[in-house]
Amino acid sequence: MEIKVKSIRFDANEKLHEFIEKKVSKLSKASGSAGTAEVVLKVVKPETSKNKSTGVRLSLPNGELFAEKTCDTFEEGVDLCVDALQRQLAKYKEKQRGY
Repeated sequence: MEIKVKSIRFDANEKLHEFIEKKVSKLSKASGSAGTAEVVLKVVKPETSKNKSTGVRLSLPNGELFAEKTCDTFEEGVDLCVDALQRQLAKYKEKQRGY
């Protein structure tokens, strides 16, 4: 699976990139098909504590799944997005079996 990481309004370090690739690669194992994942990281309103927005878009052969979370850290946001996408992926696979 190809994983693209975009960071808006800051520069993501290598450690964060490795963390994202490790977590998002779990989705490729669950999906069973090679697609692409696009991770968008951005800092919103720096004066608040929960100012890190994380969005993950997973492109699949017959559709697209998306999750977005705003948290204290990007790592927490990626974790929550991957969890949400795993649930969406289970529903997606169930629908595909019905066709």
